[in-house]
Amino acid sequence: MGTPGTAGRVDGAALTGAEAVLAGLDDEQRAAASAVRGPVCILAGAGTGKTRTITHRIAYGVHLGEYVPEQVLAVTFTARAAGELRGRLQALGVGGVQARTFHAAAMRQLRYFAPRVLGGPMPGLVENKLRLVAGAASRHRLSTDRTSLRDLASEVEWAKTTLATPEDYPARAAAAGRELPFDAAAVAEVYRSYEAAKQRDGVLDFEDLLLVTAYAIEEHDDVAREVRAQYRHFVVDEYQDVNPLQQRLLDAWLGGRVEVCVVGDPNQTIYTFTGADPDHLLGFADRYPDAEVVKLERDYRSTPQVVALANKLIGQAPLRRGLPGLRLLGQRPEGPAPRFAEHPDEPTEAAAVARACRQLIDEGMPASEIAVLFRINAQSEVYENALTDVGVPYVLKGGERFFERPEVREAVLLLRGAAAGGHEAGALVPTVRDVLASTGWAEHLPPAGGAARDRWQSLAALVDLAVDLVAEQPGLDLAGFVAHLAERANAQHAPTVQGVTLASMHAAKGLEWDAVFVVGLVDGVVPIAQSLSRPGSVEEERRLLYVAVTRAREQLNLSWSLARNPGGRRSRPRSRFLEGLTPDLPAAPRRPAKRPKVVLEGEAGELFERLRAWRSATAQEASVPAYVVFTDATLQAIAETRPRSLRELSALPGVGARKLELYGAGVLEAVDA
Repeated sequence: MGTPGTAGRVDGAALTGAEAVLAGLDDEQRAAASAVRGPVCILAGAGTGKTRTITHRIAYGVHLGEYVPEQVLAVTFTARAAGELRGRLQALGVGGVQARTFHAAAMRQLRYFAPRVLGGPMPGLVENKLRLVAGAASRHRLSTDRTSLRDLASEVEWAKTTLATPEDYPARAAAAGRELPFDAAAVAEVYRSYEAAKQRDGVLDFEDLLLVTAYAIEEHDDVAREVRAQYRHFVVDEYQDVNPLQQRLLDAWLGGRVEVCVVGDPNQTIYTFTGADPDHLLGFADRYPDAEVVKLERDYRSTPQVVALANKLIGQAPLRRGLPGLRLLGQRPEGPAPRFAEHPDEPTEAAAVARACRQLIDEGMPASEIAVLFRINAQSEVYENALTDVGVPYVLKGGERFFERPEVREAVLLLRGAAAGGHEAGALVPTVRDVLASTGWAEHLPPAGGAARDRWQSLAALVDLAVDLVAEQPGLDLAGFVAHLAERANAQHAPTVQGVTLASMHAAKGLEWDAVFVVGLVDGVVPIAQSLSRPGSVEEERRLLYVAVTRAREQLNLSWSLARNPGGRRSRPRSRFLEGLTPDLPAAPRRPAKRPKVVLEGEAGELFERLRAWRSATAQEASVPAYVVFTDATLQAIAETRPRSLRELSALPGVGARKLELYGAGVLEAVDA
């Protein structure tokens, strides 16, 4: 294999082939592709040709004679990305490179070494944790409904990817500000029982694949020698999303060597809630002081107008330590300016977006080149309905269609049964609430936990629909409501080969469309309410919006609505991230001035003082500073909007799920006093 000192002495034909690989790359891409030895960090902004650069880098190293293809391991996060890498390398005349996900690479190695390190063949895999988690939860007398089990399984996965043990899980979860479905000690016991059940059954889960493979390399010298002889050069894509478990396996593969190239974008760190740790990317140059760092900033995806807005959005974020920041440079021709729209309520917002999609399609844009992006999957239902109403097909990515969700199917069955029993006209909304209450749903108590909250919001959407329909048809009874649900479900189940994409912002990462509508941009949704009480989470929400914005090639539309339902109080503040982006909002200063003293008059002023007195008493009772309960800014928002339910309260900035649980009832009592 060649060395930097001998690279210039390869034969002319090889050099010509190697140089041909670099043809067509821009200066920065060429610099990154030419850096074939030593630790390399490629900071690749959105739309800058990241995959093109790393495949050309590998191909260049092979053509130079620096790499043997079979000794290169390129690690990605999805099988689709791994397949794309292999396909592009083959097109460049390079075969034999191992492009795999972390789990696929670990499985391949563990299957081979299992007889040596485990004393027998590779154990079976737990493909779905829910069965074992259900048994563990049952033993500890915790709820075993599907929603609780999904949240418990997510916590077990987070614990394992962050290398937390059952013993230190409660402290680690508290430090990370985890939103837990049960008490941390109870979750830890479920985790402990889950691990014991796996051991009893002789099976491994997907996290174990990485953990056991790392252990095999760390503790078995013969295994380490063989793995490290096989793989001498490593490329890690989406490095900002690597978690501690994956980093441990990467370190085991490397064994102290420095032939590693990492590729990532600090501005697209959006998975810390799953255990991802961006410090691996941000601290790469500290770990490898001799690392070559190359920035890719020329954006070939989006128009200069979209790029300018994206830069302005991320430019308002606090500076982070570590690697230099990225500022995109638009390379496409000029395009239309991003559009902003405010609406009175969510159905009106959805109808406007649907009409705009209809117009784009009528003008010749393929439906598959249009996307509607929202923060949580529960927001999809109103857009599914609006698109159906104007005859626009759609596909739902990263989540189930509204009427296919288990909780919605169960609710519809219960409503159908209640309708068969007969109910008085005019009592539709209370009846719907009562039926849903039989499933454990409580209107004014949105729960903690991601899956639990998604379930609650899906069922809340059914109540909202009942309210809307009664407003339009006062005589509507339960049988009519059930029939209406059936009509909606049938319309949504129509085949959709070519359709507008409906997706959460997380599910949209890595994708792009000609026209993108980013919707529901109100505080409490973007940023999500739960993030307001967790350190660092609000800025991750900003990065999530940045990911959504940078999905657009040509047309970008951002919108929000002041109320959830028609006729509701128009009190929802637009997302704080829009400050300085919309034409009528001033830019937020980098270092905000000290907040002026709050001055409210009339009833709002009286309520503000009552809330301050309540806060003081509550803080004294809990032995915490007053600001830990609520800040003055949050109390001011409460005084100005006078929320009448926990649901309205949860939409205000500074009111996360935990604070809602601890203080919600007290706040509402103060408001009503």
